[in-house]
This record gives sequence, structure tokens and C-alpha cells, in this order.
Amino acid sequence: LAKRSYQNGRIFSRSASSDSSAVGGRSSYTIVDHTYDAVVVGAGGAGLRAAIGLSELGFNTACITKLFPTRSHTVAAQGGINAALGNMSEDDWRWHMYDTVKGSDWL
Repeated sequence: LAKRSYQNGRIFSRSASSDSSAVGGRSSYTIVDHTYDAVVVGAGGAGLRAAIGLSELGFNTACITKLFPTRSHTVAAQGGINAALGNMSEDDWRWHMYDTVKGSDWL
């Protein structure tokens, strides 16, 4: 693993292997500082919606994620995303809960 140190606005990395482009076993990376009013962690359905809402309200917003958004847990959800709306026929949150738990093999 590389060890990193911070000096004069630059990150220096020392690795176990020698790098011919590094000077004295050190390679440098420029640090780019950003300032945001809000940082949303996670780009699933809730994270993206939060980032959009904050941006629409005028906040300078960043959304960070460890995965590409189409690989988020929201997209991978079995059966998609559902809600008990009751707008087409009578519905109840208890049936929604039952269907969700049953769809997950009772987990």
C-alpha cells in the first residue's frame, strides 16, 4: 500500500515499488478543493432525489457515491420500488409490508 503525505497543497505518495516518473520515490497529485452547501452521500433513489431537491432550492450541492448510480441498491431492489397508495383500489400499508417481506423470502 502507498503512504501519502500532504505538503504545500499537494499529495505525495510513497509506494513499495519504484516509479520511474517519481522523484525520490514520490509521485504527486494536485489537490482540488471544493466547497458545497450540502453533500449527499449515496446516489440511490433517495440520495439523488435529495440532491435534486437541494439544488432546486438553490444550494450548491454535491452527490458522492462509491458505485455508478445504476448499480445502487434502489435499482437492484427485487420487484422495484412500491408504495401503498390506494389510488386505484383500496390498499393498506399492512398489505404493502406483507408483500415486501414475502418478496424478500421473509428476511
